[in-house]
Order: sequence, then structure tokens, then C-alpha cells
Amino acid sequence: MKKTLHAIILLLAGCSVFLGANAKLSPDLQSAPAGSTVRVVVQYTNPIQQASLGGLVSGVVSGTLSTVAPITTILGLGGVVNFVSDLLNMVVCSLPVSRLDALTQNPSVVYVSLDRTLGARLDYTAAAVNAGSLWKANLSGAGIGVAVIDSGVAQTPDLAFLGLLPHIVYSKDFTGGNGTDQYGHGTHVAGIVGATGVASHCLGCTRSLVGMAPNASIINLRVLDANGQGSDSYLIAAIDQALQLKNIYNIRVINLSLGRPIFESYKLDPLCQAVEAAWRAGITVVVAAGNDGRDNSMGNDGYGTIEAPGNDPYVITVGAMKAMDTYTRTDDLVASYSSKGPSAIDHVVKPDIMAPGNHVVSLLSPNSTLAAESANAVPLSYYQVGGSSNSSTSFLMLNGTSMATPVVSGVIADLLQAHPLLTPDQIKARLMKTAYKTFPTTSTAVDPVTGQTFTSQYDIFTIGAGYLDAAAALTNTDVAKGTAMSPIATYDATFGLVYLTYDPSSIWNNTNASGKTSAAPASVWGTNSVWGAAVVDADKTVWGANSVWGNSSIAAFKTVWGTSGVWADKTVWGASTPSADNSVWGADSSTSDSDTKFVVNHP
Repeated sequence: MKKTLHAIILLLAGCSVFLGANAKLSPDLQSAPAGSTVRVVVQYTNPIQQASLGGLVSGVVSGTLSTVAPITTILGLGGVVNFVSDLLNMVVCSLPVSRLDALTQNPSVVYVSLDRTLGARLDYTAAAVNAGSLWKANLSGAGIGVAVIDSGVAQTPDLAFLGLLPHIVYSKDFTGGNGTDQYGHGTHVAGIVGATGVASHCLGCTRSLVGMAPNASIINLRVLDANGQGSDSYLIAAIDQALQLKNIYNIRVINLSLGRPIFESYKLDPLCQAVEAAWRAGITVVVAAGNDGRDNSMGNDGYGTIEAPGNDPYVITVGAMKAMDTYTRTDDLVASYSSKGPSAIDHVVKPDIMAPGNHVVSLLSPNSTLAAESANAVPLSYYQVGGSSNSSTSFLMLNGTSMATPVVSGVIADLLQAHPLLTPDQIKARLMKTAYKTFPTTSTAVDPVTGQTFTSQYDIFTIGAGYLDAAAALTNTDVAKGTAMSPIATYDATFGLVYLTYDPSSIWNNTNASGKTSAAPASVWGTNSVWGAAVVDADKTVWGANSVWGNSSIAAFKTVWGTSGVWADKTVWGASTPSADNSVWGADSSTSDSDTKFVVNHP
């Protein structure tokens, strides 16, 4: 068993460093047809140009822009420049495959990757995370800007003060549209962040559907089309825009309820580098873990299925819990579809935290793709909220880590209203330390369509630091003095154990020479205080030899490392998904613990 596990580690190590004949080209560019033209993202060591020259570029670049050396090089190789970001040191361009090697000869070029396809990934929810404590403290995200980078956001009464003054303060569409939500995903996400609940506060209403931060400002940056599809370049352009608007709208949070497979180390992935730039600029980036936790196609029991850019150690990566249609959290269970760590290639320990993501009711974008797909799924009376028959507001129930992510984003907006000087690392550390950590050892879910049973283990790669607790985070006063980078899982072939290793800058790196957590288990920022002794021992061992996930387990080597470090053949969300069981919202989807989706018409 140890030899087998050791061989797999070596295989994965090879996947993480072998990039073919040219190490500056991404793996998926190595096999691009020689005579074709590809759209790529080029990362440079230094800013490309002054901010005044940044932005979208159409057609052939000319004038002052063409005098910039990197742009001149691309044009000289027969390329067309599509987008330039001096804030992110990136250029998106179309270039003949035959000229890629020549491009990488420029010493300022760090890495070139394909412009890849990107896809989209309340009342019970609020109670489960103790959001009521924030509202009682008069915290509503007021004055905080949350950038919702998604499929657009529809203007609805629930996203306006008293139903009149819009909370959507800025919109920009990177897909060529006008910012409206033709898919339906972004409006649902924005509602979880900041719905005011005006449509469900009425005579005869029986439910109150209020977002986590009902007075937060929404910055609508559309990157997904009517089918929930986008690209790396759209997301990079949106993050660049958020950075430019940061001080204008006090953007302190970016919500990314989207993702794609991992193709290379986070140190090279342009999406990861973009979110790190936002993080360094003081914006807390919250990312969906993905919905592939049931995927056993690689014999991994769903482990190793975290999506990019959720694999970046800086960002807060969110997994999904089931609120079980009750207001108490004690009966809540992990959603079996929630993607599990460690991340492919780098083995970053993810997710970081969990939040409700199943049976989440939020705003519906009228005439959207999801509205059309969901209208006849189940009887509409299931989630009636009561009220006047002349109301036009409708609600939609969805499942996924996409729904869990804005729960965390909204709570962060509330915390920033109360403590505006908190940095992204301090927020992440505080949320992880104060997370609710009382879980069962295992739980099972049965797919209602296929009848297949899925068993979830409540380990660090499944639930991270635990379940978001807004009340505990609000009352906590700890201020981290370092980064909150997620640790790396490292295999020790000599003893057959897996350890957590911490970046030297990390607040978790609070250990003495023997590897024990300082003053464990009482250490303020030691592993016990964050992940709990039942999950990670004080000596940083993830699995002991006698544990359920120890070396004696036949699945030990599969569940952690798998047999492939690159999930290039997998699509996560949207119309390009080749099979129904990989679709989040498909009627016969097996990635949902309930397989339900429907519109709720506010009567």
C-alpha cells in the first residue's frame, strides 16, 4: 500500500511540473493543432502599460498602445490583442499556435494558457449561520460594495431600498450584452447576498426571504451568458474592473459562484493570479468549491475535485451544507455533491468553510434560462410565502456550492460594516476559527432518481474548518498577524502518513521545533483551534495509522491523491456538460441531494 501511494505521489508530482517541451505553455496548449489560431492569456512579470491605456481592445491595436513592448511583440507575431490589464499584468490575445514558442522567448512572459471555458457553479439559510445576530446588531452590509461576478443581476424590488432606490450601483457586461441576467444564476446569487425581503414583507406573507447583507451595494459584473458559460478572459477583465472601481464603490468583497477544472498549479493559473491580486488589494474573494463531490470516476470518492480558482490558498473556498429545512443547525449535514479537497496538483487543503447551499430560495430573474427550465419541475405551492395576489416577485430554489458562496460573502459584508479595518486574511482566519465544528462522523444521502447512496466523511477535506457561524465571528476579537493561506497536504512515504504543511507567512504556522502547535491545544491560532482535534492532531497529522482514513484503509491512497492530477476532461456547469449527472440543475442530476428546482411565484 505504501509503495502504491508513493508511486501515485510521484505521478502527481510529475503532473504538476511537466508541461511538455515548453514550460511556459499550459498543458492544454501543448496539443493544440499546429495550423490553428488560439485565444490565450499571457502573464507578464511587470505591468503592461499605464492604467489610462487599459481596458478592452477591439481589432488591431494601434497608436500609443502599439508602442508598448509586449503588445508590439504580439502584433509582430501576427496576433490580435483582445484585452490588456496593467493591474493584473495580463494580456488576452489571439495568436497562431505556430508562434506561441516565439512569444515565450520574451523574458518578461511568465506563462501562457488557453482562454478556457468558465461556468456557473433563505430563510432557513439565515438561521443556520446565525445571521439574525448580525441584523440585531443593526448590521446589514451598509456602505460595503460586493462585486457579484456572474451571469448578471436583474433589477427587482428586492434589490432596492424600500423597493425604489436600486442597490445595484454599477453594471458592466463582458459578454457583449447589457448586464441583464439572461441565465438566472447571478440574480439568485445577488439575492442571497443582499435581498431586502420587501416582496415577502406584506399582508399575509408567511415567510421572510432576506439576504445576508440587505443594504450592501451590488456591483454587477456579467461574465456568463444565457447558458451559464463564460471564459477565463471575461473573469480576468471583471476582476480588473473591480480593482479599478474598488475605491469608488468601496468594493470589499468579490463573490465567485463559478469555476472550471484545474489545469496547472495555482502559481501559474491566470484565474488564481487574478484573485490573488484582488486579495492583496484588500478585497476578500469568496469562491465556490464546486459540485463534484459525488464524482467517483477516478476512484477518488469525490476527493480532489475542488475547482479553480477555489484551489488558490488565499481565497475563501466554500462548500455546501444542507439546512434540512429546519431553523436549527444541529441537524444540518454536508451536501454530498460538495467538492472535496485536496486540490489537484498543489494538494491545497480545501474547502475552507461550509455554508448552506441546498434548497436555497432566492430571487428569480424573469424570462431567464433557469426560469424556463424550472417552471414545471414540482408544484409551486411547496415554497409559498403567502401575501397579495398582485405581487410580481417570483422566487427560485437552487442547490449547489454556488448558493453557499454568497452566504459567506454577505456575512463578510456585515462584518466589514462593523469592523472596516479588517483585512481579507483577518476575515478568513476569524471565520475559520469561529466556525461551528460539531459534526457526525459520517452521513449518507440517497439520490431520489438513481437510488444510489453516497456516504460523506466529516474530515478536513470535506468540511474544512467547519460551518459558518456569523454570531461567533461577530463577537470574536482576534486579529490575525499573518496570512491565512490554506495549508498543503504532504505525504510522508516513510511512515505512510499525510501531514499539513503551512506557509511561513501563515497564522497557522504556529509550531515549535518538535512540530507541536504552540501551547496546544489552547493555542489561539493553532490547528486545534481552527480545525478541531478530531480532525487534525496537534502534530499536524491528517490521518493516523489507526484512523478511518489511515494507511490501513484500502481507499486511503485513492481518496487523497487519485490517479490523475488534471481534470481537463471535466466540465463543471452549464450547457457544455456532456452528461446530465454532471449538471447542477438538470432534472435527473445526480449531483444534487434533492434533485429539485422550481420557481416559486409570490402569490
